Amino acid sequence: MRHSSSAPRTWFITGASRGLGHAVALAALERGDRVVVAARTATVEAFDVQHRDRVLALSVDVTDRSAVDAAVEAAVARFGRLDVVVNNAGTMSMGMVEEFTEEQARTQLEVNFFGALWVSQAVLPHLRRQGKGHILQISSIAALGGFPSTGLYSASKFALEGMSEALAREAAAFGVAVTIVQPGGYWTDLYASMVSTTPLEAYGSLRAELERQWADGSVDSDPRLAAEAMLTLVDSDEPPLRLALGSLTYDLAHEVSRQRLETWSAWERVSRAAERAVPLPEPAS
Repeated sequence: MRHSSSAPRTWFITGASRGLGHAVALAALERGDRVVVAARTATVEAFDVQHRDRVLALSVDVTDRSAVDAAVEAAVARFGRLDVVVNNAGTMSMGMVEEFTEEQARTQLEVNFFGALWVSQAVLPHLRRQGKGHILQISSIAALGGFPSTGLYSASKFALEGMSEALAREAAAFGVAVTIVQPGGYWTDLYASMVSTTPLEAYGSLRAELERQWADGSVDSDPRLAAEAMLTLVDSDEPPLRLALGSLTYDLAHEVSRQRLETWSAWERVSRAAERAVPLPEPAS
């Protein structure tokens, strides 16, 4: 764990003007760290006056690769280094897979996957030169499996996690850590700002069943709890590849893993029969 007298860290947080990203930014500032707020509506006025000299607010659309590159360079120019990068910017689209327009599907991937990819690529040269750093990829409980009406959102988070697993192994050689953070429900405006597809009548009964399941409403958590968990995470000398936030995510991760193991075991004979090494076939004449 980091001792309280250690030098301040510099955080680069996307989507930090509100929600989970804002909570992480506040927690970092309160411990004396410096924060680069990279968001579409970034402003230092969102933070207490006593902290503003340690805040750099940059208006950035993470889907604009050149803007991301410029923001990272501005952050390094201001603070000299980056220590923790939090890819938090994201959007949520709800609807059955069949209902998505091409524009809606591409927009979901542009923000949640490509935005995080552009930021990761932009910060890596600096982290490699430093020989240290930590990238936190904010995924979701939706990355544990695809569920009715979350197909494209889950797809964007599955893509993020696949890329991040590879990135973690590549970056480790340079002393850079990568952790995939999987939050459950938190009181942010993610739901309020989400995009919904135009419903197809064929899915009416399924939607009615989902509404019955959700009838009790959401009982989500204070984002500050997630921020505290992430402070503990970055203080660790051996950070994990994945960190589940919340009992719902933790329990679902175990349940999904158990079901997958059972299915793989049940179909083991078929799986193994599908592989048998043979010499390279002769080219067709």
